[in-house]
Amino acid sequence: MQSIKSIPAKKLVPGITGYYAHGKELTFGYVEIKAGSNLPQHHHVHEQITYIVEGQLDMVIDGKVVSLTAGMYYVIPSNVSHGAFAVTDCKAIDVFHPVREDYK
Repeated sequence: MQSIKSIPAKKLVPGITGYYAHGKELTFGYVEIKAGSNLPQHHHVHEQITYIVEGQLDMVIDGKVVSLTAGMYYVIPSNVSHGAFAVTDCKAIDVFHPVREDYK
């Protein structure tokens, strides 16, 4: 057992920093996002669940605009295009299946 912030930080893009723990079958991420940060559209084989702990994150998922605020989540299927823009400072939890080997 350890604190999530004791894991080395991974800078995804400017303004977006994640801390990732890996199990046998999934990856758990705690993500800090600065207001105004933009995560460009992308896709990956992993199914992803994004849960907003704090703030407002506007996402475009498979061409649909989704505004997520604290307490909301979205399930992003495998290989579906998605991106995000932080309206405010945000804290989020991302869970991926299978393991994100590229985040190790």
